[in-house]
Amino acid sequence: MLDLDLLRSFVAIVELGGFTRAAERLGRTQSTISLQIKRLEETLGKRLLDRDSRQIALTSDGERLLGYARRILQLTEEAREAVAEPEVEGLVRLGTPEDFATHRLPRVLADFARSHPRVALEVHCQLTVLLNEGFERGDYDLVLVKRDPEGPSSGERVWREPLVWTGGAGFDYGVRGRSGPLPLVLSPQPCVYRKRALSALDAHGRPWRIAYTSTSLAGTLAVVEAGLGVTVLPKDMVASSLRVLDGESGLPDLADTEIALLRAPGLTPAAQRLADHIVQALEVPR
Repeated sequence: MLDLDLLRSFVAIVELGGFTRAAERLGRTQSTISLQIKRLEETLGKRLLDRDSRQIALTSDGERLLGYARRILQLTEEAREAVAEPEVEGLVRLGTPEDFATHRLPRVLADFARSHPRVALEVHCQLTVLLNEGFERGDYDLVLVKRDPEGPSSGERVWREPLVWTGGAGFDYGVRGRSGPLPLVLSPQPCVYRKRALSALDAHGRPWRIAYTSTSLAGTLAVVEAGLGVTVLPKDMVASSLRVLDGESGLPDLADTEIALLRAPGLTPAAQRLADHIVQALEVPR
């Protein structure tokens, strides 16, 4: 028999890239997560993770297990919801930032849709400022918004995002040599990432200029990939065609941002169920 907790820890390590972040997501210590993986490997009699390199890598047996582990956990959750909770129906209007919607949210929403086939999801992607405005007007039942961990604490934190400077592979932006203002590709004001970038550069005394402004994530990534400037992205969203400009670049460190969930008053059972599902699926320690 495969222990669900062991499988859950295994999947978290793979998806988050390490034991530390998996422990943070699951609300456990790193030593507990390590022991769980050891138990899982002993149960199967196979080595699942390669710990010799700087980054955690799957062995061939680990790759085979990963798909099964995800399906087992998904089916377990679907079975629990189908048996323990009454079926709900109706329309749920969800607002979300585009980058979070394209990276973190698809699997979460797909799992919910499979478990609740009579619930219709209407998802809108907008900048956080527009999401907040729409939420105040009553356009959404639920919104996911970016916020500063040090700022107002409205809503429920569901994700924390480490941010990094990102540039096109093979392009020299004069970062190390500090030759002229740093070209930036950012969303228009107000934007949490834009505020993070400009505040950090100003505090570091690094000149900058806005080379390109885009409200579209796809547009931003295309322009950065072409070498027009650098941008700020969540660390785990940096594609292979881009590169992280690490500490050796001379750019200042960026503080994390958070994703928070806001719930409108008087939610329908369907909307309440989706909100609870999002919180549970992302599993940020409280």
